[in-house]
Amino acid sequence: MNWSIITTELSFRTSRSSGAGGQHVNKTETKVEVLFDVSKSAGLSDEEKELVMNRLENRINSDGCLAIRSQKTKSQLENKEIVIDKLLSLLEKAFMPPKKRIKTKPSKASKEERMAEKKRISRKKEIRKKPEA
Repeated sequence: MNWSIITTELSFRTSRSSGAGGQHVNKTETKVEVLFDVSKSAGLSDEEKELVMNRLENRINSDGCLAIRSQKTKSQLENKEIVIDKLLSLLEKAFMPPKKRIKTKPSKASKEERMAEKKRISRKKEIRKKPEA
């Protein structure tokens, strides 16, 4: 991943934020959205593009662009920095290999707790039964 190339490929859109802010919200465009076209990126290798497309498929729109938005602050510049940081962390997370699950056996205490719970429920159901004549 070549971050310097990727930063040149980013396109930004701004719009008016929703929520509190009074008159300021109605006249300034502080919400920032970054669009990153994964399939056309020169900063990613083919394997990296494949990983991003698979692991971040829920965040990629129909055009093949990874879209991330922020409207946390009243500053467009701060929101732009937040969006860039989010994009970087998402890409880094997509490239990390998944952790392998280590199989463990249930502890003696957890087994005893499970059996005690089963006995408690069994007793409760036994009480509910009609008495035999």
